Amino acid sequence: MIPVNLRIVLICALLIYFAIVFIFLKNKTLELRYTLLWLVAGTVLTILLIWPKVLNLGVNLIGIQSNMNGLFIMTIGFLVMIMMSLTAIVSRQSNRIRILVQEIAIMDKKIRNIEKSIDNKKNGNDGNEIHR
Repeated sequence: MIPVNLRIVLICALLIYFAIVFIFLKNKTLELRYTLLWLVAGTVLTILLIWPKVLNLGVNLIGIQSNMNGLFIMTIGFLVMIMMSLTAIVSRQSNRIRILVQEIAIMDKKIRNIEKSIDNKKNGNDGNEIHR
């Protein structure tokens, strides 16, 4: 059983956690699809703290001796899942950035070539040069 004092502290910490997540969502610091990961993790942890019998059932099912150890292992599991999903997101964004940089470089080269050809036509068709 989780001590009452610890349960109260953890519930307060989860309330602060949810407040921070919703503030990030409101300020558009986090997108909704990424916020859902954090909300699911917080909701599961809240359920486990409020109804410790669910925690007991899960801990006994896995074979862990202590509820606190089970809670920490589940928390670490959620953090690993969130880190893996965030790593996948960062990898996708990195690929998108690389592709965009390449496209910008190609466009920049095309623009330079067009400017160069316009300058060549302008200088060649001025008529100010004396041809001998």
